[in-house]
Amino acid sequence: MNRRSALTFALVLIAGATAPLYAQGTEAAASATEIAKWSIITAGFALAFAAGLGALAQGRAVGSATEAIARNPGAVGDIRGSLILGLVLIESLVIYVLLVSLILFFANPFRP
Repeated sequence: MNRRSALTFALVLIAGATAPLYAQGTEAAASATEIAKWSIITAGFALAFAAGLGALAQGRAVGSATEAIARNPGAVGDIRGSLILGLVLIESLVIYVLLVSLILFFANPFRP
């Protein structure tokens, strides 16, 4: 091992050993609050998008079912059953987003 390699190895070893001395403890706390802030903002946007798009989907479903009933009044029972099943599935997606948002709000999984 030549002299230059030994000097480089020694400098890297010293730098690696002294690196924890320069670590800042407050940055971890700031990072945790930053993650909490962004998780709340993300959860809010996800809930807003899910509620808005779920409402649009429900409106289209009810409008289509009303139009189908107007065309064929004899199929009211079948159309109503399919409509209720579709509305339940659309609403369950919004409820799942609400559940994830509440988890991000109150039981923040990103806390250190």
